[in-house]
This record gives sequence, C-alpha cells and structure tokens, in this order.
Amino acid sequence: MKLYQSDASPNSRRVRIFLAEKGISMPLVPVDLAAREQFSDAYAAVNPRRVVPTLVLDDGSAIGEVPAILRYIEEIHPEPPLLGVTAKTKAQVAMWERRAEMEGFASVMEAVRNAAPRLQNRAIAGPHDYEQIPALVDLSRKRVGNFYADFDTRLAEVRYVAGDAFSVADITAVVTVDFATKAAGLPIPEQHAALRRWYDSVSARVSMSA
Repeated sequence: MKLYQSDASPNSRRVRIFLAEKGISMPLVPVDLAAREQFSDAYAAVNPRRVVPTLVLDDGSAIGEVPAILRYIEEIHPEPPLLGVTAKTKAQVAMWERRAEMEGFASVMEAVRNAAPRLQNRAIAGPHDYEQIPALVDLSRKRVGNFYADFDTRLAEVRYVAGDAFSVADITAVVTVDFATKAAGLPIPEQHAALRRWYDSVSARVSMSA
C-alpha cells in the first residue's frame, strides 16, 4: 500500500496520525498542493476528485475520503482499535468523530477557503471551481467558537472525546484545533479548561508528530 498525501493537508495528517497509532508504516507519495499537482493528469488518474489523501492498495485499487481510508485500515489492522470495539462504542466513536468533523473541521476549512487570496475560486476542494463567499468567514469563525465551547462541556465529563478510550474522534478533534490555530488564528480560548487539558494530553502522544 501507499498513501498519496501532502504535509500541508490537515486531512492527510489525520491519516498519518492514525497510521502512527497503529504502528503502520507505508510509502508516502507527496502531492504538492502549492504547485497544484493534485490537478495533474497523473494524480487525476489516482483520484478523479483531485483531493488528498488517497490510499492505493496492493492491487492498484484507490480509496479516497478520510473516513473510508481509516475504516479500511482498521479492518485489516484492528489493533489497537481506534473506531470502537462493541456496537455501542463503535456508534459513539462514529457520532463524536462526525461531530468533530462537521462542527469543527469543516467550519475551519470553510473559514480558510473563503478568505485566503490564493484560494480564489477554490472555496470548496475538489475538481470544480466555486467562488469564495466572504460573508461565510465570520459565520464559520463563530461556528468554531461554538465547537470549542461544546467540546469543552463534553470533555469536562469524559477523558477522551468519545469516552474512556483514545479514538479517531480525538484525532479529528486535535487536528481541527491545530488547523484552527495555525490557519485561522483561532486557538482554544483560555476559559475552556477541560478542552485545554484534553488537548495538552493528546498532543503529547508520539503519533502527533506524524
């Protein structure tokens, strides 16, 4: 297997952390987003949607979209489990990972892609051009603030986002915080003590440097 990815891509980082937690190593094929390599004919043959990351299997099959990639890896390398173990914990992990992605990660992405001059006409990642909507930036930043507040409330009650065990929900949430901090200037507010406690703990894991 090999992973087409970019060091500048937070979605790619989600997969790299997942692999590191599993203790899995595989060739990483760099895709230069700044040079728009994702739009080359060569990469379009790998992933017609022209986004990273993409996992290419030994038989040449390609899997795009982070949740699908992580599901495949979990199925072939179930230990340590990062998507839950029982029916209940699997559902809880899926729920909280979905919330982290939709309420947090997607909000940061929307704020960045509708503001960055270099992303003019690229407000949505993928093969099609979409004009930026500046009015969405303030709304998206407000959504990030609500994400922080809601997850602070959650983490005042549990050790990890989905409960007692570290999971993919934590990976998506910590990548979201780093993405919000570095790309949108939206760090965790000081008053969110539980969220900050969780962030400091999870950020200390070796996998976070992947």
